[in-house]
Amino acid sequence: MSFPTFPALSGVGVCRLTFFLFMSIFIGVASVSPAHANSKYAGIVIDAKTGKTLYNYRGDNKRFPASLTKMMTVYMMLEAMEQGKLSRSTRIQISPHAASMVPSKLGIRAGGSLTAEHAIYALVTKSANDVAAAVAEHLGGTESGFARMMTAKARQLGMKSTVFKNASGLPNSQQVTTARDMARLGLALREHYPAQYKYFSTRSFTYGKSTYRNHNRLLGRIKGVDGIKTGYTRASGFNLVSSVQADGRSIVAVVLGGRTGASRNAQMEKLIREYLPRASKRGAGNLIAKNGSTSFKSVANLATLSPSRLPDPYKNLRPQMRTDDLTIASAYAPTPKRPSVAVDAITTATTNPRTGWVIQIASLETRGEAMAYLNNAQSTAPSILGVRQAFIEQFDKNGVRYHRARFAGFNSKSDAWGACEQLKKHNYACLAFES
Repeated sequence: MSFPTFPALSGVGVCRLTFFLFMSIFIGVASVSPAHANSKYAGIVIDAKTGKTLYNYRGDNKRFPASLTKMMTVYMMLEAMEQGKLSRSTRIQISPHAASMVPSKLGIRAGGSLTAEHAIYALVTKSANDVAAAVAEHLGGTESGFARMMTAKARQLGMKSTVFKNASGLPNSQQVTTARDMARLGLALREHYPAQYKYFSTRSFTYGKSTYRNHNRLLGRIKGVDGIKTGYTRASGFNLVSSVQADGRSIVAVVLGGRTGASRNAQMEKLIREYLPRASKRGAGNLIAKNGSTSFKSVANLATLSPSRLPDPYKNLRPQMRTDDLTIASAYAPTPKRPSVAVDAITTATTNPRTGWVIQIASLETRGEAMAYLNNAQSTAPSILGVRQAFIEQFDKNGVRYHRARFAGFNSKSDAWGACEQLKKHNYACLAFES
């Protein structure tokens, strides 16, 4: 076997060749983006006026949201304020559960309280885990119940891959999201609550004798950045969602999984610098409709969640041979058939028995969860449920107590069935029957 021959090299020539080879290797390695070399990294940039994806790297791969979760916690608070269920001065109590959260936290003792507005400031600046848990219990009865509400709201906003298990973003292997979903949430906050969105641009917040600086160091440093939220856990890496509005252009950018806070910020700056000039100056925005319809990304059906993570409207219902008194209009299946199902007998101290046609939209483990689900449904579909009577019926089976979320006040079978069909369009499962 013969080998190619090379001219003899002097010592200087060898040094030059070695230097050339080293630089070739270095340049080849350096050409790989440090962000892309990180297996946790995912990023996306969305034109907030047109919905066009300007940049996408693993934007649909699942990641851990960490404290970006609090964006949804605040969204739920703003929605409750809009519906009159919460005001800026409403006192939110700190329970032993909330007080037990690990830092970052305000450190309010169990039994203490703070106003809803102070809670929002604490969430967007200090990223207080104790406050997030307290808000969850105030609005959802329990933190797990509130997490189910958050997940249902995520589906309504078209966040098809996000599952919430708590209100803070503290580590949970089942609490996942994507860069695209976080961009959707950022857009929804801006579009649905433009007046209140200013909370996310708060640079610092004083509570008691302490002043807390916003963890988002790009505020006031990068032109056009007006929020939104940072996040970090060891599993997630360093996360950041940024809203940018400058020179007639508008984007929402997401960086997930940064190795350090500094590298995350540098990557975000790079994305803003490169893609903001590419965004359109034209476009109406309004990409994320509150009822779930959207021009940005198709809305996911509730079927994308496993049944164990959703309020189950059929729990504790037993099949019968009757076919003329019940229909199911379900968000869990397209073009549902009318199965032979009837309602089992109920004895309850929660409410007086209702007569006439009734619909059921969920069966939950706590009264607080059931009440929150009823309130959410009534505010989501006021034209359907605004004049109906929301109520809860308890049911004990095998030592477990369930709380059925129901509405009464339907004049006829067709009235109840029609309501179920309409609720299906809002991604609510529904069961109609005559009691």
